[in-house]
Amino acid sequence: QVQLVESGGGLVQAGGSLRLSCAASGRTFSTYHMGWFRQAPGKEREFVAAIKWSERMTFYADSVKGRLTISRDNAKNTVYLQMNSLKPGNTAVYYCAADSRIATMQRRRADVWGQGTQVTVSS
Repeated sequence: QVQLVESGGGLVQAGGSLRLSCAASGRTFSTYHMGWFRQAPGKEREFVAAIKWSERMTFYADSVKGRLTISRDNAKNTVYLQMNSLKPGNTAVYYCAADSRIATMQRRRADVWGQGTQVTVSS
């Protein structure tokens, strides 16, 4: 299976920006779609965005469209989540994930998960 490691989280003021990175390795990486999820304290894990491995077509949760951008750099084996105009409500652990189907990730599931990176947005 693919292995995923997130980075780029931290503390940011409201209105600021962060770019999360997810470094991928493993034999199956090139055939997997990639996604981002988040889990706020006391909440269920939420689908954020996904990107196809081939067409680079992107998919976003309705709640984040226009504020977050998912992208992929095959040369670096890395997927990114650019987050702008952050709010305290965006505080969560952010996970990247890999799956063979976009629809599966939209249902908040995936075959492979990273360990997560904490994003904290202060007022």
